[in-house]
Amino acid sequence: MKDIPFKGIIAYPITPFDENEKVDIPLFRKLVERLVIAGSHSVAPLGSTGVLPYLADAEKEAITEATIQQVAGRVPTLVGVSNLTTERTVYHARFAEKAGATAVMIIPMSYWKLTDDEIVKHYDAVASKISIPIMAYNNPATGGVDMSPALLKRLLAIPNVTMIKESTGDVQRMHYLKRELGEEVAFYNGSNPLALAAFAAGANGWCTAAPNLIPELNVSLYEAIKSNNLEKAQDIFLQQIDLLKFIVAKGLPRAIKAGLNILGEDGGHLRTPLQPLTYAEIEELKGILERTDVLVK
Repeated sequence: MKDIPFKGIIAYPITPFDENEKVDIPLFRKLVERLVIAGSHSVAPLGSTGVLPYLADAEKEAITEATIQQVAGRVPTLVGVSNLTTERTVYHARFAEKAGATAVMIIPMSYWKLTDDEIVKHYDAVASKISIPIMAYNNPATGGVDMSPALLKRLLAIPNVTMIKESTGDVQRMHYLKRELGEEVAFYNGSNPLALAAFAAGANGWCTAAPNLIPELNVSLYEAIKSNNLEKAQDIFLQQIDLLKFIVAKGLPRAIKAGLNILGEDGGHLRTPLQPLTYAEIEELKGILERTDVLVK
Protein backbone atom coordinates (compact mmCIF):
# COMPACT_ATOMS: atom_id res chain seq x y z
CA MET A 1 0.00 0.00 0.00
CA LYS A 2 1.40 3.38 -0.99
CA ASP A 3 1.64 6.10 1.63
CA ILE A 4 -1.57 8.21 1.65
CA PRO A 5 -1.19 11.00 4.21
CA PHE A 6 -4.30 13.07 3.38
CA LYS A 7 -8.03 12.73 3.90
CA GLY A 8 -11.04 14.99 4.19
CA ILE A 9 -10.85 18.72 3.59
CA ILE A 10 -7.56 19.98 2.17
CA ALA A 11 -7.75 23.76 2.54
CA TYR A 12 -6.03 26.14 0.14
CA PRO A 13 -5.02 29.50 1.62
CA ILE A 14 -4.80 32.63 -0.49
CA THR A 15 -1.52 34.50 -0.84
CA PRO A 16 -2.24 38.03 0.41
CA PHE A 17 -0.33 41.07 -0.85
CA ASP A 18 0.05 44.49 0.70
CA GLU A 19 -0.85 47.73 -1.08
CA ASN A 20 2.56 47.69 -2.79
CA GLU A 21 1.96 44.15 -4.08
CA LYS A 22 4.49 42.61 -1.72
CA VAL A 23 3.62 39.26 -0.16
CA ASP A 24 2.21 39.88 3.32
CA ILE A 25 3.65 37.01 5.37
CA PRO A 26 2.20 38.06 8.77
CA LEU A 27 -1.29 38.21 7.27
CA PHE A 28 -0.71 34.93 5.45
CA ARG A 29 0.15 33.23 8.73
CA LYS A 30 -3.08 34.54 10.29
CA LEU A 31 -5.10 33.17 7.38
CA VAL A 32 -3.41 29.77 7.66
CA GLU A 33 -4.18 29.72 11.39
CA ARG A 34 -7.86 30.36 10.63
CA LEU A 35 -7.93 27.28 8.40
CA VAL A 36 -6.33 25.07 11.02
CA ILE A 37 -8.48 26.11 13.97
CA ALA A 38 -11.62 25.88 11.82
CA GLY A 39 -11.06 22.14 11.47
CA SER A 40 -9.46 21.72 8.03
CA HIS A 41 -7.76 18.35 7.81
CA SER A 42 -4.77 19.63 5.82
CA VAL A 43 -3.35 22.91 4.51
CA ALA A 44 -2.09 23.30 0.94
CA PRO A 45 -0.26 26.54 0.07
CA LEU A 46 0.83 27.57 -3.41
CA GLY A 47 -2.05 26.21 -5.42
CA SER A 48 -4.29 28.11 -7.83
CA THR A 49 -5.84 29.99 -4.90
CA GLY A 50 -2.36 30.97 -3.75
CA VAL A 51 -1.50 32.35 -7.22
CA LEU A 52 1.61 30.19 -7.54
CA PRO A 53 2.53 31.36 -11.09
CA TYR A 54 2.51 35.01 -9.95
CA LEU A 55 5.22 34.50 -7.33
CA ALA A 56 9.00 34.73 -7.48
CA ASP A 57 11.13 31.88 -6.14
CA ALA A 58 11.96 33.69 -2.90
CA GLU A 59 8.26 34.39 -2.32
CA LYS A 60 7.38 30.74 -2.81
CA GLU A 61 10.05 29.78 -0.30
CA ALA A 62 8.75 32.30 2.23
CA ILE A 63 5.19 31.01 1.84
CA THR A 64 6.36 27.40 2.22
CA GLU A 65 8.30 28.13 5.39
CA ALA A 66 5.54 30.28 6.88
CA THR A 67 2.96 27.56 6.30
CA ILE A 68 4.96 24.79 7.90
CA GLN A 69 5.98 26.96 10.84
CA GLN A 70 2.42 28.13 11.44
CA VAL A 71 0.82 24.70 11.09
CA ALA A 72 3.51 23.30 13.41
CA GLY A 73 2.62 19.69 12.72
CA ARG A 74 -1.04 19.98 13.73
CA VAL A 75 -2.22 18.85 10.29
CA PRO A 76 -0.43 17.60 7.16
CA THR A 77 0.86 20.13 4.62
CA LEU A 78 0.73 19.80 0.83
CA VAL A 79 2.96 22.34 -0.93
CA GLY A 80 2.57 23.31 -4.59
CA VAL A 81 5.98 23.20 -6.30
CA SER A 82 5.07 23.41 -9.99
CA ASN A 83 7.19 25.31 -12.47
CA LEU A 84 7.68 25.50 -16.21
CA THR A 85 11.02 23.70 -16.02
CA THR A 86 11.92 20.41 -14.43
CA GLU A 87 14.98 21.94 -12.80
CA ARG A 88 12.94 24.58 -10.94
CA THR A 89 10.26 22.05 -9.99
CA VAL A 90 12.94 19.81 -8.50
CA TYR A 91 14.39 22.80 -6.66
CA HIS A 92 11.08 23.76 -5.04
CA ALA A 93 10.19 20.15 -4.25
CA ARG A 94 13.50 19.67 -2.44
CA PHE A 95 13.02 22.98 -0.62
CA ALA A 96 9.53 21.93 0.52
CA GLU A 97 10.79 18.57 1.74
CA LYS A 98 13.66 20.16 3.66
CA ALA A 99 11.25 22.70 5.20
CA GLY A 100 9.10 19.86 6.53
CA ALA A 101 6.23 19.49 4.04
CA THR A 102 4.23 16.28 4.26
CA ALA A 103 3.93 16.04 0.48
CA VAL A 104 4.17 18.14 -2.68
CA MET A 105 1.73 18.78 -5.51
CA ILE A 106 2.78 19.12 -9.15
CA ILE A 107 0.80 20.26 -12.17
CA PRO A 108 2.57 20.05 -15.54
CA MET A 109 2.93 23.68 -16.64
CA SER A 110 4.03 24.46 -20.17
CA TYR A 111 4.05 26.99 -22.97
CA TRP A 112 4.54 24.29 -25.59
CA LYS A 113 2.16 21.36 -25.27
CA LEU A 114 3.97 18.52 -23.52
CA THR A 115 3.84 14.94 -24.75
CA ASP A 116 2.89 12.13 -22.40
CA ASP A 117 6.48 10.91 -22.35
CA GLU A 118 7.75 14.38 -21.42
CA ILE A 119 5.27 14.59 -18.55
CA VAL A 120 6.25 11.16 -17.23
CA LYS A 121 9.94 12.08 -17.35
CA HIS A 122 9.17 15.37 -15.59
CA TYR A 123 7.45 13.66 -12.66
CA ASP A 124 10.02 10.89 -12.55
CA ALA A 125 12.86 13.41 -12.36
CA VAL A 126 11.26 15.18 -9.40
CA ALA A 127 10.37 11.93 -7.66
CA SER A 128 13.95 10.71 -7.92
CA LYS A 129 15.18 13.75 -5.94
CA ILE A 130 12.75 13.66 -2.98
CA SER A 131 11.43 11.01 -0.62
CA ILE A 132 8.04 12.52 0.32
CA PRO A 133 4.83 11.69 -1.59
CA ILE A 134 3.74 13.55 -4.72
CA MET A 135 0.22 14.48 -5.74
CA ALA A 136 -0.22 14.71 -9.52
CA TYR A 137 -2.57 17.60 -10.25
CA ASN A 138 -4.68 17.49 -13.40
CA ASN A 139 -6.27 20.85 -14.20
CA PRO A 140 -6.24 21.66 -17.92
CA ALA A 141 -8.09 24.95 -17.33
CA THR A 142 -5.04 26.42 -15.57
CA GLY A 143 -2.13 24.20 -16.59
CA GLY A 144 -3.03 23.87 -20.27
CA VAL A 145 -2.47 20.09 -20.19
CA ASP A 146 -5.19 17.47 -19.76
CA MET A 147 -3.67 14.28 -18.41
CA SER A 148 -5.70 11.30 -19.60
CA PRO A 149 -6.53 8.38 -17.30
CA ALA A 150 -3.97 6.33 -19.19
CA LEU A 151 -1.28 8.93 -18.51
CA LEU A 152 -2.26 9.23 -14.84
CA LYS A 153 -1.95 5.48 -14.56
CA ARG A 154 1.61 5.73 -15.93
CA LEU A 155 2.46 8.43 -13.39
CA LEU A 156 1.21 6.26 -10.55
CA ALA A 157 3.81 3.66 -11.48
CA ILE A 158 6.44 6.12 -10.21
CA PRO A 159 7.10 4.98 -6.60
CA ASN A 160 6.27 8.13 -4.64
CA VAL A 161 3.54 9.49 -6.93
CA THR A 162 0.73 8.26 -4.70
CA MET A 163 -2.11 10.73 -5.20
CA ILE A 164 -4.17 12.25 -7.99
CA LYS A 165 -6.02 15.56 -7.78
CA GLU A 166 -8.61 15.62 -10.55
CA SER A 167 -10.02 19.04 -11.46
CA THR A 168 -11.54 18.45 -14.88
CA GLY A 169 -14.99 17.84 -13.43
CA ASP A 170 -15.08 14.40 -15.05
CA VAL A 171 -16.02 12.09 -12.19
CA GLN A 172 -15.88 9.10 -14.54
CA ARG A 173 -12.08 9.38 -14.55
CA MET A 174 -12.09 8.72 -10.83
CA HIS A 175 -14.36 5.71 -11.25
CA TYR A 176 -12.06 4.39 -13.99
CA LEU A 177 -8.84 4.74 -12.00
CA LYS A 178 -10.44 3.35 -8.84
CA ARG A 179 -11.48 0.32 -10.86
CA GLU A 180 -8.05 -0.03 -12.42
CA LEU A 181 -5.90 0.56 -9.33
CA GLY A 182 -8.16 -0.10 -6.36
CA GLU A 183 -6.95 1.19 -3.00
CA GLU A 184 -3.35 1.55 -4.10
CA VAL A 185 -3.87 5.20 -4.93
CA ALA A 186 -5.73 8.12 -3.36
CA PHE A 187 -7.95 10.47 -5.36
CA TYR A 188 -8.85 14.03 -4.50
CA ASN A 189 -11.53 16.24 -5.95
CA GLY A 190 -10.43 19.64 -7.22
CA SER A 191 -13.73 20.64 -8.84
CA ASN A 192 -15.67 22.50 -6.14
CA PRO A 193 -19.19 22.13 -7.60
CA LEU A 194 -18.71 18.36 -7.88
CA ALA A 195 -17.61 17.73 -4.30
CA LEU A 196 -20.56 15.52 -3.39
CA ALA A 197 -20.36 13.45 -6.58
CA ALA A 198 -16.62 13.02 -6.11
CA PHE A 199 -17.00 11.78 -2.54
CA ALA A 200 -19.69 9.37 -3.75
CA ALA A 201 -17.20 8.13 -6.36
CA GLY A 202 -14.70 7.32 -3.64
CA ALA A 203 -12.57 10.45 -3.37
CA ASN A 204 -10.31 10.43 -0.31
CA GLY A 205 -10.58 14.18 0.05
CA TRP A 206 -11.58 17.53 -1.37
CA CYS A 207 -8.98 20.15 -2.30
CA THR A 208 -10.74 23.48 -1.91
CA ALA A 209 -10.44 27.18 -1.09
CA ALA A 210 -13.95 27.22 0.37
CA PRO A 211 -12.79 26.70 4.00
CA ASN A 212 -11.53 30.27 3.93
CA LEU A 213 -15.22 31.23 4.01
CA ILE A 214 -17.40 28.26 5.04
CA PRO A 215 -15.19 25.76 6.90
CA GLU A 216 -17.99 24.31 9.04
CA LEU A 217 -20.08 23.38 6.01
CA ASN A 218 -17.10 21.84 4.22
CA VAL A 219 -16.06 19.72 7.19
CA SER A 220 -19.68 18.73 7.91
CA LEU A 221 -20.05 17.45 4.36
CA TYR A 222 -17.06 15.17 4.77
CA GLU A 223 -18.26 13.95 8.17
CA ALA A 224 -21.68 13.11 6.73
CA ILE A 225 -20.05 11.16 3.89
CA LYS A 226 -17.77 9.35 6.33
CA SER A 227 -20.75 8.30 8.43
CA ASN A 228 -22.57 7.17 5.26
CA ASN A 229 -25.42 9.63 5.84
CA LEU A 230 -26.00 10.52 2.20
CA GLU A 231 -29.26 12.37 2.82
CA LYS A 232 -27.56 14.69 5.29
CA ALA A 233 -24.58 15.06 2.96
CA GLN A 234 -26.82 16.15 0.12
CA ASP A 235 -28.55 18.72 2.32
CA ILE A 236 -25.22 20.14 3.49
CA PHE A 237 -23.90 20.24 -0.06
CA LEU A 238 -26.95 22.11 -1.34
CA GLN A 239 -26.36 24.77 1.32
CA GLN A 240 -22.96 25.58 -0.20
CA ILE A 241 -23.34 24.87 -3.92
CA ASP A 242 -24.10 28.48 -4.88
CA LEU A 243 -20.93 29.67 -3.16
CA LEU A 244 -18.84 26.90 -4.71
CA LYS A 245 -20.04 27.84 -8.19
CA PHE A 246 -19.45 31.55 -7.53
CA ILE A 247 -15.85 31.28 -6.34
CA VAL A 248 -14.93 29.16 -9.34
CA ALA A 249 -16.70 31.40 -11.85
CA LYS A 250 -15.20 34.64 -10.49
CA GLY A 251 -11.70 33.27 -9.90
CA LEU A 252 -10.59 31.84 -6.56
CA PRO A 253 -8.14 34.58 -5.46
CA ARG A 254 -10.59 37.40 -6.27
CA ALA A 255 -13.60 35.69 -4.72
CA ILE A 256 -11.89 34.44 -1.56
CA LYS A 257 -10.30 37.82 -0.82
CA ALA A 258 -13.65 39.55 -1.30
CA GLY A 259 -15.40 36.97 0.87
CA LEU A 260 -12.90 37.38 3.68
CA ASN A 261 -13.45 41.13 3.62
CA ILE A 262 -17.23 40.62 3.77
CA LEU A 263 -16.73 38.39 6.80
CA GLY A 264 -14.74 41.13 8.50
CA GLU A 265 -11.37 39.49 7.89
CA ASP A 266 -8.42 41.11 6.12
CA GLY A 267 -8.00 39.38 2.78
CA GLY A 268 -5.12 41.56 1.65
CA HIS A 269 -4.64 42.86 -1.88
CA LEU A 270 -4.24 41.19 -5.27
CA ARG A 271 -1.18 41.28 -7.49
CA THR A 272 -1.81 42.80 -10.92
CA PRO A 273 -3.05 42.04 -13.47
CA LEU A 274 -5.68 40.50 -11.15
CA GLN A 275 -8.30 43.02 -10.06
CA PRO A 276 -10.87 42.95 -7.24
CA LEU A 277 -14.46 41.93 -7.80
CA THR A 278 -16.83 44.67 -8.92
CA TYR A 279 -19.31 46.22 -6.51
CA ALA A 280 -22.13 44.19 -8.06
CA GLU A 281 -20.14 40.96 -7.70
CA ILE A 282 -19.34 41.73 -4.06
CA GLU A 283 -23.03 42.33 -3.35
CA GLU A 284 -23.88 39.04 -5.05
CA LEU A 285 -21.28 37.24 -2.92
CA LYS A 286 -22.63 38.89 0.22
CA GLY A 287 -26.10 37.59 -0.61
CA ILE A 288 -24.77 34.07 -1.12
CA LEU A 289 -22.93 34.14 2.20
CA GLU A 290 -26.08 35.34 3.92
CA ARG A 291 -28.02 32.41 2.46
CA THR A 292 -25.45 29.98 3.86
CA ASP A 293 -26.01 31.57 7.32
CA VAL A 294 -22.36 32.63 7.49
CA LEU A 295 -23.50 36.21 7.90
CA VAL A 296 -26.16 37.48 10.25
CA LYS A 297 -28.99 38.64 8.04
